[in-house]
Amino acid sequence: MESIGDYLNKMMSSSETRGKYEELINQALQDEEVVTFIQNHKKELTTNAVERSAANLYEFVLEKEKARKGQGQLMPGYIPKLILNNKRIEVTYVATDEHLEKRKQEDLKRRIHSVYMPKDIKEATFDQFEMTHGRREALDQSIQFVEDYIKNPDGFHKGLYLHGAFGVGKTYLLGAIAHELSTFGYPSTLVHYPTFATEMRSSVGQQTTGEKLDSYKGTPILMLDDIGAEYATSWIRDDVLGVILQYRMQNELPTLFSSNFTMDRLENEHFRFNQHNDDEQLKAKRIMERIRFLTDEIEVTGKNRRND
Repeated sequence: MESIGDYLNKMMSSSETRGKYEELINQALQDEEVVTFIQNHKKELTTNAVERSAANLYEFVLEKEKARKGQGQLMPGYIPKLILNNKRIEVTYVATDEHLEKRKQEDLKRRIHSVYMPKDIKEATFDQFEMTHGRREALDQSIQFVEDYIKNPDGFHKGLYLHGAFGVGKTYLLGAIAHELSTFGYPSTLVHYPTFATEMRSSVGQQTTGEKLDSYKGTPILMLDDIGAEYATSWIRDDVLGVILQYRMQNELPTLFSSNFTMDRLENEHFRFNQHNDDEQLKAKRIMERIRFLTDEIEVTGKNRRND
């Protein structure tokens, strides 16, 4: 792509276009910001500095106008700025406030590793969580968890086990926790557990089970959404979830859950009986011991907001 300087040099080399060149430069020299810059630095500029910097001045005025219109810029999201370098006027580019905010939001989202979750979960915030009596404790405890973690990210913090009916905001709260943590630079992983369980069963044939387990069990903050909705098998319970929770318990890594079941129901109605309907009470208790070690149980109540 031809630079502005090359374009102007071509104009200067042709008698037919030299007049147009002088017109463009004169327009640039009448720009208010250009005039102010030259006046502010007149002691530092040599006699021919402005003439030698003509192409840069023209570029500045041209790109400034493109930025105002929001189209055709050399560097979208950046605006030109005049600087003095070795007694010559040059153009540099600085990011706009809007571009900086966009990059900030992109950085925040990158810290939230969302797996099989709704796309908009990364947009969840505490401010947008509708406060009702049945949701107050869950919100307060969620905020407290974030505050405690920020104060001491290397310490052990019990996570939350949010349980309640469909659509009361359990998943949203997990997303809000992840979002708030990301604003302080802390990454987290949110996983829709039923889909993850299905994916793990598929990984057996692909021989990637160990790799997938490693990527989840050691993540700094893990959130398992909708546990109890997966197809219950002994293997998923013991060799997938059990391995993840055992590692996190031993390493005291924060872990959070959402579920439609209370802990007691999760143990006795979901984990206790395997796919063959065998009663595996001891194994169910072992899993629940890990969950209880890692989390505090909190009920979330209210109307189903998915129907709104």
